Amino acid sequence: MKRRSALQQQFNRYRVLYLMILPTLLYFILFSIFPLADGIKMSFQDFRFVGASSFVGIKNYQKMFSTPGFWNVFGNTLILGLSNVVLTAFVPMVIALSLNEVVHLPLKRGFQSILYLPHILSWVVVGGIWTFILAPGGLVNSIGAIFGKESVYFLAISSYARGLFIGINLWKQAGYVCILYLAAIAGINPAVYEAALIDGANGFQRAWFITIPELVNTLKVVLLLNVMGALRIFDQVYVLRNEVIAEKVDVLMYYVYIHGLEKFNIGYASAVSIFIFSATFVITLLVRKVSKYHV
Repeated sequence: MKRRSALQQQFNRYRVLYLMILPTLLYFILFSIFPLADGIKMSFQDFRFVGASSFVGIKNYQKMFSTPGFWNVFGNTLILGLSNVVLTAFVPMVIALSLNEVVHLPLKRGFQSILYLPHILSWVVVGGIWTFILAPGGLVNSIGAIFGKESVYFLAISSYARGLFIGINLWKQAGYVCILYLAAIAGINPAVYEAALIDGANGFQRAWFITIPELVNTLKVVLLLNVMGALRIFDQVYVLRNEVIAEKVDVLMYYVYIHGLEKFNIGYASAVSIFIFSATFVITLLVRKVSKYHV
């Protein structure tokens, strides 16, 4: 009775906050929990839009693990996802450390704006930009023609595909992550830098012994966010892929799209989706444990 009374008092004390949270909670239940539960159910069915859907047990999962095409897209996803996780975490840190050394404030802000601009563009716009740049008559080939180079369609060469996809993703996301690092740098106590200057520390030493250690917590957040999205790459592939490079860049989410929305094999697509969700959940927990990240 005492425990119930304490809970009642706590609810009465924070009831306004609970009421404010309620819409978000309902949204989460309706558009996250219910679809997830429905997806789990469909992954064990031979789902039909018309008529009854028959229960097939783990047949869809067996098919998934025994299909060579699945393992190919799984490998592509790991390569692209891991590259994005690492590069999008560390390259922006280097850029942020470099920008932090720029003394001229308008120039610094100008660089920040230019770096951040690609992040606010949709993947459709980004795809159009890079298709133009890398097309046979595009910017790169026009510059190459000046030096007598033959025209090349870079997005139709499979050996270039993964590197281009990784580079374009870095170009789009680096500015946003860089801003996070710059915000963290701005929160460092200036007195620490002043003490280092008095001790004779140069710019590299100040960055290595003061700035980078202070960025560790931000790095953990960035890594965790990147890992959560590593297996869910879709927009970039959908916009930039073509059949010539498909074997090198098709990923799990695009595989789900093909089997679910084009071939209407909903049960099998649901099984792959649940696999992606489960793998992302496990990997995120592991990275959180290894990085010792605590909210």
